Amino acid sequence: MRVLVTGAGVAGLTAAHAFAERGCTVRIVEQGEALGAASCSRFAGGMLAPWCERESAEERVAELGQEALAYWPKVHPATLRHGSLVVAPRRDERELDRFDRRTARHRLLDADGLAELEPDLAGRFGRALFFPDEAHLDPRAALPSLAGRLEAMGVPIRFGTEVTEPPSDIDLTVDCRGLAAGDLLPDLRGVKGEMLILRCPDVQLSRPVRMLHPRFPLYIVPRRNGLFMVGATMIESAERARVTARSVVELLNAAYTLHPAFGEAELVEIGADARPAFPNNLPRVRREGGRLFLNGLYRHGFLLSPALARIAAEFVLEGKQVEGITETSGGRT
Repeated sequence: MRVLVTGAGVAGLTAAHAFAERGCTVRIVEQGEALGAASCSRFAGGMLAPWCERESAEERVAELGQEALAYWPKVHPATLRHGSLVVAPRRDERELDRFDRRTARHRLLDADGLAELEPDLAGRFGRALFFPDEAHLDPRAALPSLAGRLEAMGVPIRFGTEVTEPPSDIDLTVDCRGLAAGDLLPDLRGVKGEMLILRCPDVQLSRPVRMLHPRFPLYIVPRRNGLFMVGATMIESAERARVTARSVVELLNAAYTLHPAFGEAELVEIGADARPAFPNNLPRVRREGGRLFLNGLYRHGFLLSPALARIAAEFVLEGKQVEGITETSGGRT
């Protein structure tokens, strides 16, 4: 089968990989001028945390997300499996209890256990939840790793290209354009997320830390060279660029609560984008004739894209259906 993938974000690259692995002839077109330039993958946290996500997501997210823990280390060896931490200020420890009840595959740490795991958080929190089997990656490094693997498999990526009609030599168009596919997917909506990148060499963290708060929960993901990705807001909006002063202040205040040294951090970057989501916040693989849509990854792009790509390839090539995920001509299968 000759497959054209439109969109070179995480959904498009993993879809191309899944089809190419199964013997298809695949090529990718991307309207942006560089890898990740036009997709929300650039602003992702890169947390591979299926059990943490169960706190607010469907069980299906945790189930499918576990595939990412095996997938990403193979295509991006710099993936780190150091687990995830969840903490809460002492005044908000009831939020930690709620998180505990709604999730699995974790253990409770006391203050000493937390200090042993993350020395820079010593004395700052009375308790924490540790999810030892989770992982994280840097999306801005993972996408080039996957693109390089695709290039080695003979899958080209053409940038600065927008396809309005599929070429005549294509059997299937796999549409992975995210919110840009809203013209053909009327039930798609945008959920805006804003993030910061801070440089703070005075803080050392080995794994993502989620800090719970009733109004603005925060996550901080360590990157290389003293950088931290701080995110992220969730606003019902398809707006893709504007970052509000309120959001920046709240994210910075939350980071300062996690550790006062973030008050002296360098603000390296502020960014925003809109995540594509369907009404129930679960992804879809929807086929309409010669076009297959992979969309609705919401805030689980790197977590769910490996499973969704596999499901898409098996749906087309083997006729396998997954209830609640695969659809044909608008009808759920």
